[in-house]
Amino acid sequence: MNIMAPRKKLLIPVSRRKMAKAGADFFPFNLLPVECQLHVLSFLSEIDKCNSALVCASWSCLMRSGKLWRVADFSRRGVLHLGQEGLLVSNREFERWKAWVHHYTHHLISRGASLLTLKASFDLGDQCNKWGELLSDLLERVHCRDLSQLDLNWTFTLLEPLDLRVGSSSHHDSITKIKIDQVTNFQVLLGKLSQSCPRITKMRLHFDWSETSVSILTQFQHLRVLELKYFWVFKGVSPSTLQFLTKSLPNLKSLTLHILVPLRNLGISYTLESMSLEFLDVSPSRGLVFSSLNLPALRELRAKKIVRGITLDRRTRLRIQSRWPCLYQVLREGTPRLQALNNERLLPDWREQSNRELSSILQQSCYCLQHLDSWLW
Repeated sequence: MNIMAPRKKLLIPVSRRKMAKAGADFFPFNLLPVECQLHVLSFLSEIDKCNSALVCASWSCLMRSGKLWRVADFSRRGVLHLGQEGLLVSNREFERWKAWVHHYTHHLISRGASLLTLKASFDLGDQCNKWGELLSDLLERVHCRDLSQLDLNWTFTLLEPLDLRVGSSSHHDSITKIKIDQVTNFQVLLGKLSQSCPRITKMRLHFDWSETSVSILTQFQHLRVLELKYFWVFKGVSPSTLQFLTKSLPNLKSLTLHILVPLRNLGISYTLESMSLEFLDVSPSRGLVFSSLNLPALRELRAKKIVRGITLDRRTRLRIQSRWPCLYQVLREGTPRLQALNNERLLPDWREQSNRELSSILQQSCYCLQHLDSWLW
């Protein structure tokens, strides 16, 4: 047998060659169930989703599914300016941003968005741009029944040109009117949210602590995480209002409070009561003193004394402080499961005796006579 004999050339039919080439180029994504395809595409950014709609007709159809548009984030544009309220920007830049807001709103509505998260920062007292109406229109025209997270600053509009007018009595009157308009429109929007989005579990917003606002807020019975920032430095919070709020939210697990007690209310103390609360952070607050806590599930507390630069004579200071119990006593009686204070792990026997570490923490957070002996508050 001649092993050097030439081999016969193997001929592959044209039809089989075409099939092999088609198999090499074949993308099996379209064979997945639609729900699986949507789940994969949900990890794309909003810009990538828009670009993906240009790939083919089937992807364009998928991108129109409301399930892919779960987040309405009006704070995304101008991200470099976040946290810089009052930043000087041009009117032209603001107009461009405003046009983007309206375009983005139309985009979410046309896609039939099914929202889980809403993030926005708009001055609801702005009678010219009517941001409250824009948000209300969005809530009415998209599916938001399953909305679970709300992050809303209704006191400030991103990238809005700073008002540099010199202060005058008429200017101060206009500020007061703006504050009233802000609260009124906020209450309208909050009421609409309570009807359209009853399943919200996480909420972060400025709060005016009026009776109407508190009443509406207590309608969100699924709330688990709540952060309330102060709305106006001159707006106080009554002890009964704060107690009512915490008692009325049966599923609340985490609460962060930004409360600035006005000077006229210096000396009052507060009571908190919640059967479900596990985490409480009042460190951003100023002048917030507890007289009683009934928090059987609380595991962690953060509290901090912040000097406000108030000068008090000794008699006035002692008269005020004599009304307040020591925070250590309040915690012993009202927080049986407390495990951490100001990020420090408590010893198992902290209720029986106060150790040096605990005393150091109380020195930073308690307003009683023992832990605050200074003329400067």
